[in-house]
Amino acid sequence: MIVIHSLSGGGAERVTADLAAYWVQRGYKVTVVTQKGNADDAYELNPQVRRVVLGTAGASGGGISGVLANLKRIWKLRRLMRRERPTVVLGMMTTSSILALLAARGLPCKVIATEHTHPPSQELPNMWLRLRRWAYPQAERVVALTQGTADWIQEHVPGSRLAVIPNAVRWPLSETGPTLQPEPRHGRRRLLAVGRLHPHKGFDLLISAFGQLADYFPDWDLVILGEGPDRDVLQQQIDDAGLADRISMPGRVGNIGQWYRESDLYVLSSRVEGLSNTLLEAMASGLAPVAFDCETGPREIVRHGIDGVLVTPVEDAEALAAHLSDLMAHPEKRQSYARRAADVLDRFSTARVMALWGQLFDDSHKRARRTELQSEQV
Repeated sequence: MIVIHSLSGGGAERVTADLAAYWVQRGYKVTVVTQKGNADDAYELNPQVRRVVLGTAGASGGGISGVLANLKRIWKLRRLMRRERPTVVLGMMTTSSILALLAARGLPCKVIATEHTHPPSQELPNMWLRLRRWAYPQAERVVALTQGTADWIQEHVPGSRLAVIPNAVRWPLSETGPTLQPEPRHGRRRLLAVGRLHPHKGFDLLISAFGQLADYFPDWDLVILGEGPDRDVLQQQIDDAGLADRISMPGRVGNIGQWYRESDLYVLSSRVEGLSNTLLEAMASGLAPVAFDCETGPREIVRHGIDGVLVTPVEDAEALAAHLSDLMAHPEKRQSYARRAADVLDRFSTARVMALWGQLFDDSHKRARRTELQSEQV
């Protein structure tokens, strides 16, 4: 059983669909439990995967109303667990992991918790932070995407039994809606960035950096793909800089692979990251990357000076501009990095990553079956 808030766009949601498909193909019965329905789904589940919608989405609010809303979620999830009797329950992201651990308390199933973002960058109410400190030591394992996140959990949530399993690079990239064709380049170069339009992604820094370069590289344009709450603020920044004809934000696209193929350089300007799926995808597509060396994520993907560039200090637009200009001005260096960047297809292959999940799940499944048999004998 995999528990997640929804299947709308995101790395954890994509991993949910991939893991569910992997396990049904291995002969397991798999149920994906979501709070939200399928209206906003960005990923399709394998037809053999059962989907259960709890119908408990929506803001919890504060005080008593928030407590009651979460108690309802726990009660519904526990009732489903008692009926389905899963041997292993996987909570996807912090709150779903905590809810799964609370709902499974006293039941024979083993619960695996996961963190898909670096905890210091999360904006969680104090209640969830306190619950995490209690809940994670109760988990069969706590899976982090990066060693940096695992180290943080080890220090701040002592007693957690940790495992590090990165995201696999999904390849070849599938196409979904909406489809938007890249503009014909007519000999121009394209610098590409992809991500949610949110302060964490640092697109304000990227726009500032590109503004420093625009006059020196008149044949380059910047495209930022994605959607989010910062669209108006970022568009205003672009307009104020007089760069509306050089920087575009077309929105979210489902044919992202085509955009990677028809770009010349990839940039990740994030202030914080988990393990960036877009960075993996861009490198797999043969794009050299330039990324801020934030606390976790890029440094576990990019091999600095071999297949890309890690920029320090983080949040320094001038440093980002300097490294971008180096690769924009030297196509042979850009192409050399790009050739080696495609190694992520092996380093983060589905086979390697699923083998790690397979070992973890098989061990948990065996322990859960032993616990279940012991409880039946009692």
